[in-house]
Amino acid sequence: MGHSLLAPPVLCLLLLAGSDVTGQDVGRKPNFVVMMVDDLGIGDIGCYGNDTIRTPNIDRLATEGVKLTQHIAAAPLCTPSRAAFMTGRYAVRAGMGGAGRVQVLLFLGGSGGLPPGETTFAKRLQQQGYTTGLVGKWHLGVNCERRGDHCHHPNQHGFSYFYGLPYTLFNDCVPGEGNDILRDLQLTLCSLTVVLAVGFFTLVCVRVFGLLDISLWLLAALLFLGIIATTVWYLPFNLMPTWNCIIMRNQEVVEQPMTVETLPRRLLAEAQDFVKRNVDRPFLLFFSLAHIHTPLFINPAFAGKSRHGRYGDNMEEVDWMIGEITKTVDSLGLANNTLMYFTSDHGGHLEDSDTTVGQKGGWNGIYKGGKSMGGWEGGIRVPGIFRWPGRLAAGRVLDQPTSLMDLYPTLKHLSRDTQPDRHLDGYNLMPLLEGKAQRSEHEFMFHYCGSNLHAVRWHPTGSDSIYKVHFFTPNFYPPGSGGCYDTGICMCYGKHVTRHEPPLIYDLLRDPSESRPLSSDTEPRYAEVLEQSAKAVQRHQQEPVGAENQLTWEKILWKPWLQPCCGTFPFCGCKEERAHI
Repeated sequence: MGHSLLAPPVLCLLLLAGSDVTGQDVGRKPNFVVMMVDDLGIGDIGCYGNDTIRTPNIDRLATEGVKLTQHIAAAPLCTPSRAAFMTGRYAVRAGMGGAGRVQVLLFLGGSGGLPPGETTFAKRLQQQGYTTGLVGKWHLGVNCERRGDHCHHPNQHGFSYFYGLPYTLFNDCVPGEGNDILRDLQLTLCSLTVVLAVGFFTLVCVRVFGLLDISLWLLAALLFLGIIATTVWYLPFNLMPTWNCIIMRNQEVVEQPMTVETLPRRLLAEAQDFVKRNVDRPFLLFFSLAHIHTPLFINPAFAGKSRHGRYGDNMEEVDWMIGEITKTVDSLGLANNTLMYFTSDHGGHLEDSDTTVGQKGGWNGIYKGGKSMGGWEGGIRVPGIFRWPGRLAAGRVLDQPTSLMDLYPTLKHLSRDTQPDRHLDGYNLMPLLEGKAQRSEHEFMFHYCGSNLHAVRWHPTGSDSIYKVHFFTPNFYPPGSGGCYDTGICMCYGKHVTRHEPPLIYDLLRDPSESRPLSSDTEPRYAEVLEQSAKAVQRHQQEPVGAENQLTWEKILWKPWLQPCCGTFPFCGCKEERAHI
């Protein structure tokens, strides 16, 4: 009798103790901490083979979780890759793949961006009761028709809270680092302005000294053209730091232009505060770092400490920041109920270097190519690490094709979202991560550069081989250099690419560096690979796209009436309150 009376309270105590040990509340949905680095090369991390840059905190995530060795970005550039990542679908389905020169959003005052009707994983989680936050880089647009409509803003795409860069960090944000955006157009407009000014003053002198009878109408026309040329050049380009280098808190501009030196610490503090504020409810934190895109930061705590100059210093600062976020999650007792995910939006920028700093872009290990290089592996193979103590076995290595687009259906599954959805190009990764499935559901993957399909990979059923078929590849300059050092970044179209007929084929299982193209003499399945890939492309291209192209010249060029501004436009300027820094 005594035992039967004592059993219920003892059982309750045991259950409560078990709950404390595991850190999981019965019935509570898991938290998600998603960490994405900008332009990070897969070869820059210790657990992916780098033995000279110190990344102990990222390596620890891999030791305590699952490391993906064939994790693939849907595009080799920021805007389309992030659009695909957020929506679980190739960027062209959302109109986020450019057809020509423009492959990314260039101005915050443009009207292009992730369409308001698109669905992101943040929006799905928000509908499931999650508190959602984005801290860091967005680069998917802000306004559509007027300043303040915020149709592309993170708050409209499922993020309850946003703090960070609605655009991105780029060289124009730091004096002396040069220009990133349409440099040739800037030079042309500047030269035209100078020519018109010289012509105007020359004709004025000719008229004043009576050498020729110059019409006042001609002088007025030249003056008007000069003013127009100066305005078109000076306002959008010379004031670029004011227009693009800003920080927003939700829909309010809190700093314009931003102070770059303090940015990393502010982003880290905001990310940590978001976790602490939401410790008692299910949350999604997307920590989208400004690193390791150029310009590189100069933080005295890390400057000169690495063996790889300023880039190595920045990479070790990234690792420290990842470690601080991990400590925050662990110290709050959230580890066993939090899925942490670490990745990059695409590969490193090989061409980015100068004689003063040295190499400023990342290293992509043994993989050919890099940022903006179509389907070459170095531009799209990225780190992928998942940690979830108690749910995912520690130290597992997953050597199967996976995609950044897989995060959307994975989070949807874990949040118990069973509502209908659109066609997705990603797959739920949990069966693979938990070891319940041994093979990826990705039989085919399509590799875009803008809206141009450059390559496709095929993972045949019953085979370990992964065939990559290249229809187009970028033209390197100088030839054989492995990059486009004449333009600073490779282009995706026209004279900038070579069409291969027949296509180049590689077996990534045996040749991950894509150095030995296959032929009918060296590969028994050569004809089959071509046939199956062609059929897959045909099926894929028959699927509806539907969205208007968001990366046309009309949409990406600067429009003053769309420019986010603190103050009265065009007198935009403010500094974040010191309490927040």
